[in-house]
Amino acid sequence: MLILHVADIHIGVENYSTIDPETGLSTRLLDFLKSFDEFVEYAIVNKADLILLCGDMYKSRNPTQTHQREFAKRISKLSNNNIPVVLVVGNHDVPHVLERASALEIFGTLDVPNIYIGDSIQTHLIDTPKGSIQIITLPWIRRSGFLSREDTRDLTPNEINQAIQERLSNMIKIETNKLDPTIPAILAGHVTVSGAKTSSEQLMTLGRDYLLLTSDIALPELDYIALGHIHKHQILNKNPYIVYSGSLERVDFGEENDIKGFCAIEINPSNNIGNRVTNFEFIPTNARKFVTININISDDDENPNNTIISSINKFNIKDSIVKINIESPKNLKEIIRESEIRTSLKEAHYIASISTIINSNHSNRLGLTYSSDMNPNEYLKKYFQSKNFDKNKIDTLMKYASELIENEKE
Repeated sequence: MLILHVADIHIGVENYSTIDPETGLSTRLLDFLKSFDEFVEYAIVNKADLILLCGDMYKSRNPTQTHQREFAKRISKLSNNNIPVVLVVGNHDVPHVLERASALEIFGTLDVPNIYIGDSIQTHLIDTPKGSIQIITLPWIRRSGFLSREDTRDLTPNEINQAIQERLSNMIKIETNKLDPTIPAILAGHVTVSGAKTSSEQLMTLGRDYLLLTSDIALPELDYIALGHIHKHQILNKNPYIVYSGSLERVDFGEENDIKGFCAIEINPSNNIGNRVTNFEFIPTNARKFVTININISDDDENPNNTIISSINKFNIKDSIVKINIESPKNLKEIIRESEIRTSLKEAHYIASISTIINSNHSNRLGLTYSSDMNPNEYLKKYFQSKNFDKNKIDTLMKYASELIENEKE
């Protein structure tokens, strides 16, 4: 039985993009659709028996009609090939208002064949070409919909998160206790598990997360735990497997060094619990590259422009999203010509920014030039870096800043 595990599709991410002249769509939107197409094609060619999409199909909780159309095209293609698909609701799929429908509910409303919506903690018994399988879905839990005001009265944020963790743990155990041990079982969730390593998701994190412990989900009744929400692929446990598939595409420069892709799991239903996973493989996608080039200009450099261009030529920037950071003495800053730098970057897909920091031993003030394409988070991060804050402090401040920016958008 071949099971494919993927998450964090994030259709609608359009940062660092131009308009594609043929389609009129954002080139970054096309990047995310292309990676999703790679996944869909792999599923069809390899005759997948089941697909687990573990949350965050869209970037926005209110995806545009175009984004919904493009996602539906690909889900319909899988459905028409008789591949069962489980859609787990992620934090980007949850509507702002509790009573509103999520963008995923339309598949259930239209009764699209082979599509299962994981919008609650429940067990789905799914028939596949290779036999039945039990899927416990664990969607993103909205605090306001999970705990009443009375439950949270006088509790600190940490105590609220602990209450959610304890309640979720109990609910998962209730579901696993109902499982048929003769049928393979998987937990498919969109959640943060303690110990997971995150990439920088400056514009993607919508709030501080509650955490589940590994012990909450590493239960002997389960053959595999498929997770989404963290964009970095990682294996947290091997018996049973607890895996974040990671995202299919890079969202920002914080994910520059991440390998992107999805997971392929082979299960033998006739084996006993604990021995059913017979093969695990991570399948990389051809994700758009992000390249950061850091260049240091010395005080005695007679031709800093040549130094910069020579440094750029050492990198393979073709079709990449590129960011240039130049550290220069104050006396040389004025002779650095951005037009020449941009010419040397003509093979790049997109120039995110060209920034010059004044190298001074006497001042900690910013001496930066910014690209108009930079987003507020990038401006803010440069400011924190100029203040010589340590990385942990910068990460914490950026997380709070991202939440404030997202709340303003909402």
